[in-house]
Amino acid sequence: MIQRIQTLFLFLAFLFNGTVFFNPLYSHAMQDPKPWIGTGFAVVLTVAALMSLGCIFLYKNRPAQMTWVKRTMLIQIASLGWGAGILFSLGGFGLFLWDELLGVALLLLGLIAQILALRNIKKDEELVRSMDRIR
Repeated sequence: MIQRIQTLFLFLAFLFNGTVFFNPLYSHAMQDPKPWIGTGFAVVLTVAALMSLGCIFLYKNRPAQMTWVKRTMLIQIASLGWGAGILFSLGGFGLFLWDELLGVALLLLGLIAQILALRNIKKDEELVRSMDRIR
């Protein structure tokens, strides 16, 4: 489990999502006058982080792991969109929003880590299938 590179990518996705909770982007979302924005962002972030962590433990069943990583990527895209929406509601890009932009970049890095994990899971599955053909 630990020696597989996709485990590292999924754990990095978990860390990137978890780091957003300590970013000003999350603080601004929680201070929004409409409480559903902050609460929804927190829920989507938590679900994306926990699903990334949960996908690590599906290492014995690669097809199921690929399915769950794809589902996690959909949630991650939702959190990235939510974070971008919060960033643009603050006033878009500017010198004063670098910290908030870092939060959106962390969400994007989490998505990239999940894409890389999915690619490596597919490589493992192809390797196992090719070895089955040789036998």
